[in-house]
Amino acid sequence: MPARTLICLFLSLALCTSALAAPLRLVTGDDYAPFTGKALPAGGMLTQVVRAALQRSSIDSSLDWQPWNRGYLKTLRGQYDATFPYVRTPQREEVFLYSEPLFIAEQHIFSRAGEVIEVDDVSSMQGRRLCYPLGWQPPPIIQQLLDDGQLNRHSPAGLNECARLLLMDRDDFFISDRRLGETALQLTGVPSERFRRSNSAISSSTLHLIVPRSHPQAAVIIAQFNQGLAQLRANGDYQRMLDRHQQQGESATP
Repeated sequence: MPARTLICLFLSLALCTSALAAPLRLVTGDDYAPFTGKALPAGGMLTQVVRAALQRSSIDSSLDWQPWNRGYLKTLRGQYDATFPYVRTPQREEVFLYSEPLFIAEQHIFSRAGEVIEVDDVSSMQGRRLCYPLGWQPPPIIQQLLDDGQLNRHSPAGLNECARLLLMDRDDFFISDRRLGETALQLTGVPSERFRRSNSAISSSTLHLIVPRSHPQAAVIIAQFNQGLAQLRANGDYQRMLDRHQQQGESATP
């Protein structure tokens, strides 16, 4: 190997090491139980997964809490190194690199008991009021209904407010991962019999840690994070974390 190539390789490795020597600046948002939340144990299920994966790769990290849109934009501008958890969209993929999946989420429709709204019955959604938090990307079938003016969207700051608005009859349904939706409804303090979850999932999506493509060490961060995440899965720690948070959520149910 030519001497110049060896020197370039050495300098590249040195830059990678120095770039990750400082704590990785993470940001996420609140009120996304059980995945993230200031008041949740360890900051939520996926907060614990992310930080544990970084620790397995010997990467120190700091964590800030910001409103979702603000944290996303600050990460894009380089004020944070990474943010989570986010689903894939074509627009985001243009400007962010994605980690391996943190979690596979199945999206269900949540409505009031007695009001049957199902994925395979589009007419049951037409003319309804959808509550879908600000910044969330709707599934394609829902986006089409919105674009066609057949569905009205209300976008509060978080899913917990959607659960309350559903209870108050100000919105007709919301869409979320099963765990997220059931947790939000539990937090209303109202018996679960007052609500209905669709029989089938409207879509499935994966949640990820994302790093701006403009970050000088984006590929290195993603590669090392993925290595740590793989170790968590291989030794069973990942599943134990998920199970622990599920048990904590059940014990906290009113």
